[in-house]
Amino acid sequence: MSEFDALRDDDETKAPEEAVPQLFYGSSDEFMRDRLRHMYSRRVGPGNASFRWAAKWWEYPEALARIDALWRAWEHLRLDGATGSSTWWIEHADHHMPILMSTEGPFAKSEDTNKPGESLPYTAPPEDFFPDMRENHDTGSG
Repeated sequence: MSEFDALRDDDETKAPEEAVPQLFYGSSDEFMRDRLRHMYSRRVGPGNASFRWAAKWWEYPEALARIDALWRAWEHLRLDGATGSSTWWIEHADHHMPILMSTEGPFAKSEDTNKPGESLPYTAPPEDFFPDMRENHDTGSG
């Protein structure tokens, strides 16, 4: 074996590539629309309501950033079958959602309402506002 054998670029010397897990939801909007808003059935509204929410949550920069962080954390932690779900709730949802839904939070002036037991209000964003990241996901292997 020569000193150059280690530099060969063939199947015998390549390390096996780990499979990159695919995203379950393609965007933070899909995550919000299909999952997160259904997990919170708090009554929201203006005035004396304890919680606020905006159906057009994507118009609020803080909400956009926090929900994107919630989605990305969920995508990562869903792969941990042991404690991922609990970790997501404790370290992510339990932190961000009370801030978002606070009467002092980004939706403080929102007039959107729902009835007890209903999902959080939701209005679809403009088309192409949230591209599907499954289609644009670059693994760096190309």
